[in-house]
Amino acid sequence: MAIKKHIPNFITLLNLVSGCIAIVFVFDGNLSMASYLIFLAALFDFFDGMAARLLKVKTDIGKELDSLADIISFGLVPGFIMMKLIQQSIGIAEVNDGIAFVLPYVALLIPVFSALRLAIFNTDNRQTYNFIGLATPANAILIASLPLIIEQKTTLLGLEPVWFANLISNLYVLVVLTIILSLLLVAEIPLFSLKISKSHPVQNRIKYIFAGISIILISLFYFVAFPIIMLIYILLSVTMKSEIYNHTP
Repeated sequence: MAIKKHIPNFITLLNLVSGCIAIVFVFDGNLSMASYLIFLAALFDFFDGMAARLLKVKTDIGKELDSLADIISFGLVPGFIMMKLIQQSIGIAEVNDGIAFVLPYVALLIPVFSALRLAIFNTDNRQTYNFIGLATPANAILIASLPLIIEQKTTLLGLEPVWFANLISNLYVLVVLTIILSLLLVAEIPLFSLKISKSHPVQNRIKYIFAGISIILISLFYFVAFPIIMLIYILLSVTMKSEIYNHTP
């Protein structure tokens, strides 16, 4: 029993280590590897919760440790990635030195609002099953996809996503996106979680549909699919609000 209760925490620490290593890659200028490590951290974040439920060893320490790991992997790392992207875009855009100095620091809104989001989540009884506002892992995954989209050459259909890469390389698009995503973290917008419930088939059906659409889009468009999936996720949550929240445990 003593060993079993530490398994979820160990997985959470793997999430934290992934985030710490990702920071090293960001400062080395390897944004792609940092992005892959965010994906890995998200995988550990998913499995630590699953392990805690299966082993029935949920603890207050585990909850707090999870938040501390998340603020690094899903707050600080995506913030640094966005800062680097903004710095790179400044080299392309024609802006004066004052604006060029200030704009990269806009990216720090991401870790700030991520921390606020996690604090709200830990104290909000409405979010025990679904979410109010965008979850930090989802936000981090979207930001992590940006450097990979910029480097992506083609899709399964043979399309070259150059126009999309150029769009997300634009300085002002990145700044506006940073502000929007930061606000979404704390917005009073109901969003469904991906937890499967044995007693709520309506919610499960929506989640299965979303998962199926996501798999198809990723298979066809690779990393370009992630912003599309995020938009579908938000629209689906809002349009299916009554079906989701009228069946919440």
